[in-house]
Amino acid sequence: MDRTHYCGELSEKAVDSDVVLYGWVKNTRNLGGCIFLDLRDREGIVQVVFDPADDRSVFEKASGLGREFVIRVTGKVRRRPNPNSKIPTGMVEVVATGVEVISRSEVPPIEVEDIITANEETRFRNRVLDLRRRPVQRIFKIRHKAVQSVRRYLDEQGYMELETPFLARSTPEGARDFLVPSRKQRGSFYALPQSPQLFKQLFMAAGFDRYFQVVKCFRDEDLRGERQPEFTQIDIEASFVEPEDIYELVDGLISRTWRDAIDAEVDLPLPRMTWQEAMDRFGSDKPDLRLNGMEIQDLSDVFKGSGFKVFESVIEDGGVVRGLAAPLAYGWSRKQVQDLEAVVKEHGAAGMAWVKLGDDNVTSGPLARFLNRERAEHIRRLAGIGEKPALVCVCAGKNTVTVPALGALRLELGKRLGLIERDTYRFAWITDFPLFEWSEEEHDWTPSHHPFTRPRIEDLALLDENPGGVRSLAYDIVCNGSEIGGGSIRIHEEDLQRRIFERLGISSREAEEKFGFFLRNLKFGTPPHGGVALGMDRITMILTGADSIREVIPFPKTTTGQCLLTNAPSRVDERQFRELGLELLR
Repeated sequence: MDRTHYCGELSEKAVDSDVVLYGWVKNTRNLGGCIFLDLRDREGIVQVVFDPADDRSVFEKASGLGREFVIRVTGKVRRRPNPNSKIPTGMVEVVATGVEVISRSEVPPIEVEDIITANEETRFRNRVLDLRRRPVQRIFKIRHKAVQSVRRYLDEQGYMELETPFLARSTPEGARDFLVPSRKQRGSFYALPQSPQLFKQLFMAAGFDRYFQVVKCFRDEDLRGERQPEFTQIDIEASFVEPEDIYELVDGLISRTWRDAIDAEVDLPLPRMTWQEAMDRFGSDKPDLRLNGMEIQDLSDVFKGSGFKVFESVIEDGGVVRGLAAPLAYGWSRKQVQDLEAVVKEHGAAGMAWVKLGDDNVTSGPLARFLNRERAEHIRRLAGIGEKPALVCVCAGKNTVTVPALGALRLELGKRLGLIERDTYRFAWITDFPLFEWSEEEHDWTPSHHPFTRPRIEDLALLDENPGGVRSLAYDIVCNGSEIGGGSIRIHEEDLQRRIFERLGISSREAEEKFGFFLRNLKFGTPPHGGVALGMDRITMILTGADSIREVIPFPKTTTGQCLLTNAPSRVDERQFRELGLELLR
């Protein structure tokens, strides 16, 4: 290739240099007899000038150029008579001495501009053109920097990048598998991995000690803004580690990645809180710590004996009364406050009551008549609002419903009041998750993370009679209200792993059938080990400020799992079904 520079690299240092450029025609302008052309490549844009007085044939070629033509330009760099401070190359331009059309373009169906009017569906149908846009290319440059930073950091820490199979067996890990039929063993199926969980544990059993992989994972689940059927994770596993070792490793990885990718500093160590503390204070196991204040408070004692029968009956039945105070919402109208009830109902709460605490404990609103001065002061102390006037929103019911509903309300209030800090990154480790959570759908206990998570040994006595009270050596890392990673110390003893399977309703026969290959290898001296998986797509969302995970994946799927560019999934030829021994039910 004879290219001397990328377009976006040219500066005043290149003045009087002869250059060869390749790129796409962004636009052309014929002004005063000269043609001015903006030439674009992945590094930026530079202005090219075609002057008929220099070479008439070159000028005539330039007059036939259209948008998105791929061209080769030769020329000389000079200072621009009218600099453009809006672009990095705005101090210079290239006076063309030659131009060659490499590839022509039809009129593009979407504009290749920084800001366009096309909707998401149109953009993703024309994703190749969309990927040429500067804001979109910025996302993938940052993603590239982040991935390379991760690889360098883990290599420096002694971790080996090892591959695991894409064609594996179906094992229950919490989501629905994508299945791949086998042609050679008709009636049998591979499963695309939801994660490399078992294989990375087997690497530890094999003695590799420190493993990582930037790997594709697959889950056939309903999609939303932060989910895709195929996604990328940074998978890490190590032997002879405790949670503290993982925290320290990932703290360093986050700090290095943020610095290398976007030149941002992250204060270390990252803060930590238990799962119980996160739920009690913020109503979420992925709290958004950019929203300062407005923490959830237990108001049960405030309303005991208050005369408000609804709350008192909830408390007598073992429920709780919880609330949060929003000083900046004190001046809201009754309608604005009542609109908040839809938020808590959407998240399972029966309803919301409220009161406004004014100066000198003057109260107003539906709860006002149940609060004397002493009770109002009690709320102020719990909420830590001092003498500030505040709107207090209150929900009552089961703790498992009330707390998440108020957590959602907290975020909604933060958005409406503009309290969520921008251009900042607030991290936290969430630790000591419950080992199990109750599934209303299955009417049984299910793993909070996955069935290979190690319980706290001191809680094992609760396993049979109170599974919900067993804490695990599991941890998540969150940033700005999004879970960007999670992991645990694993079970490395065969007998304990079988006991956990049994508690989850997995019979010995089923365990042998689905996990026999794994359990057998726990018999041959498996070291204690643990790890973490970080979501590369979610990390990129946060680094780039993207609104959706679809924006940070080159060729994403829609919420219905469709690729608009290729029209996948698609029907296949009947012959392929016959080869696989399958028949399609219509």
